[in-house]
Amino acid sequence: MLGIFQQSNLRIEVKASETEIRHSLLRPAEFQQWLAPQTFSAGLPDQLVSGAIYTSWLGPVAIRHQVELSEPNGLRLLLSQGIDGYHEWYWGEGWIQSCLAGVSILPLGLGQTVSLLRLQRFLSSKSVQA
Repeated sequence: MLGIFQQSNLRIEVKASETEIRHSLLRPAEFQQWLAPQTFSAGLPDQLVSGAIYTSWLGPVAIRHQVELSEPNGLRLLLSQGIDGYHEWYWGEGWIQSCLAGVSILPLGLGQTVSLLRLQRFLSSKSVQA
């Protein structure tokens, strides 16, 4: 794999319940909304479970995701192809933590920051609609 090893850990506060956060991270119908313009392979399950495998694309770069762990408060994805590494998510009432490490030519820290801010905005818009 070409690229450099990168590692980033971020934690943010959100105005959302633990359940809303869980749904936004584990349900493809929801995470596809806040992860745009990233696209995803067809046939995703209604909810991510351990063992599920899917591919996403950021422009021409494909990233394979294998769900290693899917729990009520955590998600661990093993990444390959465009990123060789892992992405862990943990959450609770009003907070989300993202831990990302891998080898890639993509700027992982920047992408992680943008994704978390988009998720925060997505959750805020959901609470305004409710």
